Amino acid sequence: MPKLARINVFPIKSLDPLPLERAVLLPSGALEHDRRYALRDAAGELLTAKRTLAAQRLRSAFDPDLGRLTLCREGTDESRTFDVVTQRGELSQYLNEYFELPLELVENPTAGFPDDTESPGPTLISTATLAEVASWFPGVTTAEARRRFRANLEIDAIEPFWEDRLVAEAPRVVRFRIGEAELLGTNPCQRCPVPGRDSFTSVPTHGFAKTFAQHRKASLPPWAPAGRFDHFYRLAVNTRPANGLTTTLAVGDDVTIIGIE
Repeated sequence: MPKLARINVFPIKSLDPLPLERAVLLPSGALEHDRRYALRDAAGELLTAKRTLAAQRLRSAFDPDLGRLTLCREGTDESRTFDVVTQRGELSQYLNEYFELPLELVENPTAGFPDDTESPGPTLISTATLAEVASWFPGVTTAEARRRFRANLEIDAIEPFWEDRLVAEAPRVVRFRIGEAELLGTNPCQRCPVPGRDSFTSVPTHGFAKTFAQHRKASLPPWAPAGRFDHFYRLAVNTRPANGLTTTLAVGDDVTIIGIE
């Protein structure tokens, strides 16, 4: 039986992860603090790494207990720390200068700012999958694959792509449990251009999406729902909450499939 091996939340959308030993699953399906903050431009659009390479070159560390955000430009040792409540003005000025855009930090503590609003729960992948994908690209390590694909939950299943068991043919879903949390696995996650770049420097890996899709198709396991792969640039599982309760999950919890609904 697989166990939960790692939890990562991303306090500021498109910036660096915050590893946790225990997390709260909110009724909305979001993990507490995941994508709680985002950067919004003057037109009301959210700034993401899809829009600008600069997001991947900005190092960040967030302390949820103190509400402090530390930022540092990649390749430098000069960092700035801001209180996200009392120093919003100074923080906005720093971000405006870095991105060369007028930006403000916006917050949604109950639901965050998910990419997939129909499946706003945590994304899930296995360590074996990340290791397998890393092997497709010279110089890419498992740790780098982890940073590129930015999943919230990582399990210790031995088989690569075990997580495809948490997806069923449309329109059905797979109910599963991690700790106290019950989730519905909805679909294999469609990837954007971000995983095709170095997670620190944003330098692109030539032909990443094409090479990935070729290997993914060739290695699709027999338990994967083939009808959910209209293309093969998909990795990890999208989820949504099963019951709308506030629950917890922790590293070491069993991952148990309840059934297809």
